[in-house]
Amino acid sequence: MARFSTPMLGFLLLCCLAAGTEAGYPQYKDPNQKLGVRIKDLFSRMTLEEKIGQMVQIERSVATPEVMKKYFIGSVLSGGGSVPAKKASAETWVNTVNEIQKASLSTRLGIPMIYGIDAVHGHNNVYNATIFPHNVGLGVTRQLIKKIGEATALEVRATGIPYAFAPCIAVCRDPRWGRCYESYSEDHKIVQAMTEIIPGLQGDLPANSQKGIPFVAGKTKVAACAKHFVGDGGTTKGINENNTVISSNGLLSIHMPAYLNSISKGVATVMVSYSSWNGEKMHANRDLVTGFLKNKLKFRGFVISDWQGIDRITSPPHANYSYSVEAGVSAGIDMIMVPYNFNEFIDDLTYLVKKNIIPMSRIDDAVKRILRVKFVMGLFENPLADLSLVNQLGSKEHRELAREAVRKSLVLLKNGKSAYQPLLPLPKKATKILVAGSHADNLGYQCGGWTIEWQGLGGNDLTVGTTILKAVKNTVDPTTTQVVYSENPDADFVKSNEFSYAIVVVGEPPYAETFGDSLNLTIPEPGPSTIKNVCGAVKCVVVIVSGRPVVIQPYLAAIDALVAAWLPGTEGQGVADLLFGDYGFTGKLARTWFKTVDQLPMNVGDRHYDPLFPFGFGLSTQPKY
Repeated sequence: MARFSTPMLGFLLLCCLAAGTEAGYPQYKDPNQKLGVRIKDLFSRMTLEEKIGQMVQIERSVATPEVMKKYFIGSVLSGGGSVPAKKASAETWVNTVNEIQKASLSTRLGIPMIYGIDAVHGHNNVYNATIFPHNVGLGVTRQLIKKIGEATALEVRATGIPYAFAPCIAVCRDPRWGRCYESYSEDHKIVQAMTEIIPGLQGDLPANSQKGIPFVAGKTKVAACAKHFVGDGGTTKGINENNTVISSNGLLSIHMPAYLNSISKGVATVMVSYSSWNGEKMHANRDLVTGFLKNKLKFRGFVISDWQGIDRITSPPHANYSYSVEAGVSAGIDMIMVPYNFNEFIDDLTYLVKKNIIPMSRIDDAVKRILRVKFVMGLFENPLADLSLVNQLGSKEHRELAREAVRKSLVLLKNGKSAYQPLLPLPKKATKILVAGSHADNLGYQCGGWTIEWQGLGGNDLTVGTTILKAVKNTVDPTTTQVVYSENPDADFVKSNEFSYAIVVVGEPPYAETFGDSLNLTIPEPGPSTIKNVCGAVKCVVVIVSGRPVVIQPYLAAIDALVAAWLPGTEGQGVADLLFGDYGFTGKLARTWFKTVDQLPMNVGDRHYDPLFPFGFGLSTQPKY
């Protein structure tokens, strides 16, 4: 038997312990290791199949445990309206997300998947969540946005989800665009200020943070996503997914600034726009995605495509998918929102890499960025959600915050036929008042698109909230005031009832994306008829519920008072708070209100600026009670 000296035995023992530690507990699983060490260690262990799997995001409906394990899928999403069950509880959501996650954790390396969802005005896919005003209204508030981010993060985490596809930092330059309500303002300075939602969603960036490094502060925060890079709000005639024709200087001075703010606040991800810039699809624009965003701005999070975004590089979409995969990945997109045909994507990308058409260095860059975000978020330490936050969903505190946001987002555009005879605030004590209009008792219309379903819904059964009609009934004196509701009354009915005054609530039906593109921007019937029948017979305040300025000039002379309520969300009580003077109107337009669509596009600072109501306009009232 061979004999060893004591020092030699000690050295061998240390070597064995070190080897055992490395094999039993790899460095990437050690939260005490530096971020770079963890990324390098995990990355060095990954096969090509595992790397490509990390770059794939698939829809919940196809994310079976078998698929997650076989293809090492890196991310899952719920598209608009994709839910585990109708009116699913927070507990059901948590269990659904955890079941998918458990499949990811059972793979060879146990890399957790990241689950994303569109939480664009609160946790809007989920029943009983607080639905905040859409961004078009929040741009008016110029405040509260960080608190709204904090509340949204808590409600998203309540359902076990750690990643929100928000905020939209588009600068909508033409209200004919169907996504204009997702934009805070036509003015990039307001949009820049509203990026303060990012520290609300993700947490405040530590003081010593390196520029461009993503940051998410633990289990009550979510990874955010600045979107849609870049120029989505500047397309010709506001046509969705179309072409933004503008100089480099214009792109950089109008559409780019909010991305600088987002990156400086540690935003974890950036989503690319469907649109083109001067004819070149953004999903294929390497100069902007890699050259500018990644290299010049030093963004170190990951870049994600939009839904089937690479498919739409070609016209018609998916006409040459292999080319689309090559163009999108080569441009610098790190994670592809496939979301269904993952087999085809994986096969095509694998082929392109093995044939050296896409260099391995591009795959490596993508995967390191995705891993960086997952490590920063603490997903490796806390991959599974628990039920500790379920009571945050639709909490009283969050609903009060949303109600305050409604109050601060409304803009009073007219108050009385003359300045000396204001109609608002309305008296709570009156003999009989009329509430009319298609949007007065319709929670779905009040919330707009991207609520429960992608395109939104009508009616009052979609989620929990307060309609404007209910808010009025809650506010008036019940002992003296009779509230009569008639959705579309005729003139004779109005004249014969001797109403003290009327509240008419009309506007746009819900829509999202291309379905909302409009070249005429008119209020659909019976809205105009309701205004005419009611306001022609009794003193009236008209409340416009819409995702943008609409044609109102033809009716303005007949209207006593006019309020732009945008898309206020579930907390309609905030509207009544202002109408009856519990609080005063303070909102100022963050968008120009045009006279006719022939003037469009027309934005503040333009040479031929002749609006009905200019950017920054808004009448004030004093609280009455």
